[in-house]
Amino acid sequence: MPTALITGASAGLGAEFARQLARRRADLILVARSADALEELAAELRSSHGVAVEVLTADLAVEADVERVADRLRDAGDPVDLLVNNAGFGLPLQFADNDVHDEVRHLRVHVEAPLRLMHAALQTMRGRGGRIINVASVAGFISRSTYSACKAWLIGFSRWANAEYARDHVSVTAVCPGFTHTSFHERMGLAVGEEGVPGVMWLNASDVVREGLRDAARGRAVSIPSWRYKAIVALTRVLPSSLTSGVARRGRV
Repeated sequence: MPTALITGASAGLGAEFARQLARRRADLILVARSADALEELAAELRSSHGVAVEVLTADLAVEADVERVADRLRDAGDPVDLLVNNAGFGLPLQFADNDVHDEVRHLRVHVEAPLRLMHAALQTMRGRGGRIINVASVAGFISRSTYSACKAWLIGFSRWANAEYARDHVSVTAVCPGFTHTSFHERMGLAVGEEGVPGVMWLNASDVVREGLRDAARGRAVSIPSWRYKAIVALTRVLPSSLTSGVARRGRV
């Protein structure tokens, strides 16, 4: 059976990736900070789908923890076929008002950790084949504080890596959802309906993951779930950045 390693697997899109991959009979390695939540999800997936589930508790803002996950990815004796870099969190948009240590931690989780885990995964995937999914965001196409900057880097790097490692039978896909119903906003203290986002802009996590897995299987470098967000991204290519960044500030995250 194929084996998938998913970061940020305890909730939201990470947990949805785990459930959909378990239904496809993939064995799983679940990574997140919350041991209790991981063990609960692991028990559910073992019982429901009969797959093997390994739990790795790790904080990807901590170098030693990232290295432990990287070591697992470099294990050629029990190789990983699919890496899903999903871990992340949000900060308020006002960069100058945020604690700079929070901003640095944000950068480590969204940029440094995916880079290091991709590097580790490629050690065993090249030649053998494999897939890497980097969960980015439509925000990566719009100027929206450091979150957008991190996601823009992830999109650009995924595009390059997908072309570079195709010869080694490895695909790299940046999945770029818009606003999605998960616990992401609740963890920032924003209750449902208080995010400042119109209802029509919300996506379902199951749809995002299903389309992301489909596009990764097709070897696409970028996956943008839903036609409305595809249209928004197309508009960002022709509209001035001053306008798009102004619109982006209307959401509270």
